[in-house]
Amino acid sequence: MKTRAFSTLGIVLLFLVFACSKDSLESSEELQPELLTAKHKKKDLDWSVEAEIYDPYSLISPSAHDELTPIQNGFGFTEGPAVDKHGNVFFTDQPNDRIYKWSARSGHVSLFLEGTGRANGMAFDKDGNLIACADLHGELWKIFPDGTHEVLIDNYNGKLLNGPNDVWINPITGGMYITDPIFPRDYWEEGDPRIQPWEPTHSEQAETGKGGHVYYLAPGASELVRVTTMAEWNDDSWPNGVVGSPDGTKLYVNQWHYDGTGGVFVFDINPDGSLSNLQDFVPGLNFCDGMSMDDEGNVYVSSGGIKVYAPDGENIMNIDMPDGATNNVFAGQNNKELFITSVPFVSSIKMNVKGVEKFSGRSGHGNGGHHHHGNHRRGRGGRGR
Repeated sequence: MKTRAFSTLGIVLLFLVFACSKDSLESSEELQPELLTAKHKKKDLDWSVEAEIYDPYSLISPSAHDELTPIQNGFGFTEGPAVDKHGNVFFTDQPNDRIYKWSARSGHVSLFLEGTGRANGMAFDKDGNLIACADLHGELWKIFPDGTHEVLIDNYNGKLLNGPNDVWINPITGGMYITDPIFPRDYWEEGDPRIQPWEPTHSEQAETGKGGHVYYLAPGASELVRVTTMAEWNDDSWPNGVVGSPDGTKLYVNQWHYDGTGGVFVFDINPDGSLSNLQDFVPGLNFCDGMSMDDEGNVYVSSGGIKVYAPDGENIMNIDMPDGATNNVFAGQNNKELFITSVPFVSSIKMNVKGVEKFSGRSGHGNGGHHHHGNHRRGRGGRGR
């Protein structure tokens, strides 16, 4: 049964200039009053977000009342939510070239960094640095707690990357996987070889087609390794969201498409970081974007909202949002709040399950969970397929 859930959100007041260009990962100041934080301004709100929720296995906490919690509105296009060891979320507003911080303690949103290389997907490494896919010049950045950065990668075999889109860091090894689709951007500078009409037909990374691949950066390495080299991989595609299991053995990658040829794929991760055993996980899923995972091994795909798939590929939960969702991550002080980015706003919902992407601060380890490869599901009965 589906429950219709409505939750109010806040109206944007963009009447001040953002004064801060960088701040600390630990102590960025709260924005006042450029953007209304809905959690603290509910009486002032006059716009809303709508969601239709399907949750037969009770992954969502009863305390959520099948409603999304509004956090903040008025952004250009939010993306790339990354959770730090305290449960705070850093997310991007790519058109405005900014990274914001949501505080798990106060619920407030603050500006962390302006001038981000047009950051998109992000993740925290075990040392508390923010790894960001910066597609302005096709780079992978390491952003330090003080807001300074270094460029880790800006090419593959000497050729310009299409535009790194999303990143997942293996919590066991520290190796990084990035997706590299070619989505032409209107902010690329004149003369950039990546500029093409939509839809693009050429990539610097391929003789023909889009050259859409997944790449691996080993710990301490300075060169990328292409890991989607198997014949079954369609490189004339837009690889987008990426997430992996906390035991470092499985990698999930989706391909964004609108014609039914996209979907989610799963690979085995080999000891050297290479991938093998490509399998269809969710075939034929359109408009796939960022992904996360809970401690039962369920994969959360941003596609018209949030669609959740069990380890065997069964669709076990949906949060359908007319405005869509671009990405999601588990966050909060107890790691049980699903933080969702959408085009103009961010929201969240309380869950019964925990996420697996928050580093504990212990070198080389994730949050201590083990990936559930079996068919255990909260409240799940048998089914035919």
